[in-house]
Amino acid sequence: MGIPFSEAICAAPTTKMGDAERGKKLFDARASQCHNIQEGANSTGPTLHGIVGRTSGTVPGFAYSNANKNSGVTWDEETLIKYLENPKKFMPGTKMAFAGIKSKKDRVDIVAYMKTL
Repeated sequence: MGIPFSEAICAAPTTKMGDAERGKKLFDARASQCHNIQEGANSTGPTLHGIVGRTSGTVPGFAYSNANKNSGVTWDEETLIKYLENPKKFMPGTKMAFAGIKSKKDRVDIVAYMKTL
């Protein structure tokens, strides 16, 4: 039967894996202190505008660690979810001073939001 058209239009943005609306709230609480979402606007960390599909260590004007620049990682849902669990374990030598997010649901929702940037 499917979802009524009016409900589909008003539904919160989601990916097949997470709730982007909830992810935005989590992002604002956990990441916005160090990361900007505006294109070209680096902060303590690089801008996360366009993060999904981007190669790690390539935002112009940001001074990345060698570990990040040389990792060869392309950020997709799977790698971001793993990275956010424990950045220093995922990428030894990273400058990111963040312990990580234990809850997989929280990570999935944050990544769903990051896909909209």
